[in-house]
Amino acid sequence: MIEHLISREKLQRFEEFMRERGIEKLTFYSKGTTSLVFLGKFQGRKVVVKLEREDTPRKNFKLEAGILKLLEGHNITPKFVDYGTFEGKEYLVREFAEGEPLLYADVEKTHLIEIAKKAHRLDVIGIDHGQIQGGKHIIIGKDVWIIDFEKASTRRKPKNLTSTMAMLFLNENAISKRIRRKFGINDEFLVELKRALKEYKESKNAREILALLSSL
Repeated sequence: MIEHLISREKLQRFEEFMRERGIEKLTFYSKGTTSLVFLGKFQGRKVVVKLEREDTPRKNFKLEAGILKLLEGHNITPKFVDYGTFEGKEYLVREFAEGEPLLYADVEKTHLIEIAKKAHRLDVIGIDHGQIQGGKHIIIGKDVWIIDFEKASTRRKPKNLTSTMAMLFLNENAISKRIRRKFGINDEFLVELKRALKEYKESKNAREILALLSSL
């Protein structure tokens, strides 16, 4: 299935390498543009293992590992487990985010509020996710998780909350259409949200945005 991306022999060596680091039962999960993604077990917990692809010129996992370390204790993204290199290629391990991507999830009001709180927390910490507006990096389950920080930056001006609210309510996409329909969003709400977002850009106080979401 992935023999054209990694040889059977190298995969076996990687599995043994991971076992030596306490990560067992490695199984292929998916392929991204820059990595091969596996699932495994670490100390009884389900983890995601990302291994840099042979054919990618980008090296982003060191950056992502640094971001995940900065986010430890903030309950925004699953716990960081490990980072390093294997035969010249970077790998990163984090706990698995249980749930469904926002694009497919049945979103409740509590989820919308939690998404806003975590996006705001990222803004306060000073990390711009960079891809949060696409929705596929927000996972909805028993908790809400924001994942995949390989394009995140501490140098860009953070705009996670404004980007997220635009995606959820203001832009024309599958997610916003479904949410507006489910919650009966009217023009008055959208006008108030735009006003609150404009104020947020100045004050960085999310109180009015959270109040609007609570009113749904």
